[in-house]
Amino acid sequence: MTTVTQLGYLGIGVKDIGAWENYAEGLLGLGVRGHESDGSLLLALDDHHHRFEIRPDERDDIAYIGWQTDSAADMDAIAARLEAAGTRVAPATREELDRRHVAGLIRFTDPDGYDVEVFHSPEMTVGDFRSPKSGTSFVAGDQGLGHLVLTVDKLDRAMDFYTSMLGFKVTDYVNGGLKLGFLHCNPRHHSIAFAEVPKAKKRINHFMLQLDSIDPVGRTYDAVQDGSAPLLVSMGRHSNDEMVSFYMANPSAFGVEYGWGAREVDDCTWEVQHYDSGTLWGHKPVRRQQPVPQT
Repeated sequence: MTTVTQLGYLGIGVKDIGAWENYAEGLLGLGVRGHESDGSLLLALDDHHHRFEIRPDERDDIAYIGWQTDSAADMDAIAARLEAAGTRVAPATREELDRRHVAGLIRFTDPDGYDVEVFHSPEMTVGDFRSPKSGTSFVAGDQGLGHLVLTVDKLDRAMDFYTSMLGFKVTDYVNGGLKLGFLHCNPRHHSIAFAEVPKAKKRINHFMLQLDSIDPVGRTYDAVQDGSAPLLVSMGRHSNDEMVSFYMANPSAFGVEYGWGAREVDDCTWEVQHYDSGTLWGHKPVRRQQPVPQT
């Protein structure tokens, strides 16, 4: 089956682009690639022209998801499969191709209403990326920008759509209160995961950035503990992908997982597992302290 091959880019609609620019550069270590005429901010973390478009939008939520394929023929095959199954597919305009910095692109809406794009031949700037944050380098490239976790109304429906239409393979499941399903399309343990949370107010749960060393993760954790951003979940290690990570809030009030050391998938030997807990240790939700009453 023709498949997507990586999480190529994300569009995020935000209220405060200035706050996002400071956060992305100063805390995450992403690089500013440029600004669009409408004020949108383009952010890079490797040799792809950009991996994020931060655009003006009062919703403070995910705007669109871009999945890369290896060729125009693969993109067309996915489009034909979607249309045969009853999903309306729209080709990109010249303006949209220029804005995404890709050679070809199709757009459609998934069963939970997410705007999804499949593209090929992204613009590359080989050797050009240098993080503005000293000692910071990301595990990206052919594994994509990282991973994304979205809320869905029905987990089984989302898993079936992404496996049957886009060619994802099931990695594993976690049922530790929330029902979670994890999917991969390259050696990264998961490029997308779904949490069954019907009618969730915030559609995106978090995106993940993987560092190539534990040290920048630890330094960033220290900065967050010192007040650079709200800490959501303490440092810990996941049971399924074995990543050491923590979660912080971004200026749009959803999560960013910042981590190191995830294991990879070999489809020749991988067996789907079911976990009762998503953590081996740590990953404790931060309890917000209530203000002390004044007497």
